Amino acid sequence: MMGAGGIGGYIGARLDEAGGDVSFVARGAHLQAMRQNGLLIKSPAGDVLLRDVSASDAPADIGPVDLVIFAVKLYDGEKAAAALEPLIAGNTRVVTLQNGIDGIEILRHHVRGDKVIGGATYLSGFINRPGEIVHAGGLTDILVGGHRDPVIHELHALCDRAIGLQLKPVADIDSVLWDKFVTLAAFSGATSLMRSGIGPILGDPEARIFVEQLRDEGMAVAAAAGHPMTDGFEDRVITRWTAFPPHVKSSMANDLERGKPIEVAWLSGRMHELGMKFGIATPGHTAVFRALHLHAAGAAS
Repeated sequence: MMGAGGIGGYIGARLDEAGGDVSFVARGAHLQAMRQNGLLIKSPAGDVLLRDVSASDAPADIGPVDLVIFAVKLYDGEKAAAALEPLIAGNTRVVTLQNGIDGIEILRHHVRGDKVIGGATYLSGFINRPGEIVHAGGLTDILVGGHRDPVIHELHALCDRAIGLQLKPVADIDSVLWDKFVTLAAFSGATSLMRSGIGPILGDPEARIFVEQLRDEGMAVAAAAGHPMTDGFEDRVITRWTAFPPHVKSSMANDLERGKPIEVAWLSGRMHELGMKFGIATPGHTAVFRALHLHAAGAAS
């Protein structure tokens, strides 16, 4: 697991619990806590404590692996991708479970293209304190490309034994990534800017207009980029959002509250950039990007 935060920590723990041979690349206080006390997952699907965790801040300590699940924040993407070389062998696959639409391209700057496989998940989780991940809910599907790849088949079998994971290999991962990009950019922008869980936003008439505006702007940008959403997308997005407990916010909103760097440049900022490129008005996403840009680098900025 390259990254042991809300997504990488949760998925890695579940795979380890199911019998997988899992190592984590982590850093700082979170790494130290994992080494000293293990990794605790708090989840509606059941808590789990991994007491003996294989974790390091140096990929060379781990060595070549069959599969890397790349779950780092996009602002760390280039640096983390450049550090992958010690993990890569002849048959290694790298599955990116990042937000936005840029993860695959970032990885291909550093890893041979046929080894990189796109993926997406709507799992919501965050580091509550060093060594502890809170799984906040959301749909448990993990959608990945490489539906004919033998390494993905092995991962599928392992996920079938894991609690709280459902791997779904798909033939067209690009459509999945754009679908998530439109959905997540709206969810992240609204919950971050309004400092609210998704339930109150959907329950307030004016706030709901704004989050739906963000969704609709994203749909227009996606269509202009050659990735139109399929019929019924608007209703599917609402279903995804209402699947979360009402208090749930995006990982970007949680990072903003904790004074951490945020991914706004790759979400609403990317929508703003693409809107300018294709001549699509994105006043909502542009407002989110410009309002949150002040906090993009975290409290240290």
